[in-house]
Amino acid sequence: QVQVVESGGGWVQPGGSLRLSCAASGNKVPFFSVGWYRQAPGNQRELVATLTSAGTTNYSDSVKGRFTITRDYAKKTWDLQMNSLKYEDTAVYFCKAEERHPFNTKTYWGEGTPVNVSS
Repeated sequence: QVQVVESGGGWVQPGGSLRLSCAASGNKVPFFSVGWYRQAPGNQRELVATLTSAGTTNYSDSVKGRFTITRDYAKKTWDLQMNSLKYEDTAVYFCKAEERHPFNTKTYWGEGTPVNVSS
C-alpha cells in the first residue's frame, strides 16, 4: 500500500522560511510526478508546485521565485522550500504523487500539514 506523509509544517512569521517534506513508502516504481498543493480555509485546494520525473517544474504564479520543489529519489522524498512567506501562504499543505500505468494513473495524497504565517 502506497503512503505519502508530510512533515515540517508549523508557525512562521511573515518573511520567514519553512521547509516541508513528503516521504513515500510502498511504491515499487518512482512516481511520474510529485507535487505540493494547499488549501486555505474557505478555499478550494490549489496547486503550489509540481515536479515530473523529467525534471519539469510548474509553480503557481503566487509562489514563483519564493518556493522551490526538489526531490530525492534515493530517499523517496520531495521537499518544498518556502521563503519570503506571506500571510496569504497560510494553508494546509498537501503532498501528491502520481503513478502512470499503461491504462490509468494512480494518485496518492498525504493528509496535510498546516502552515501558519502570522506575526
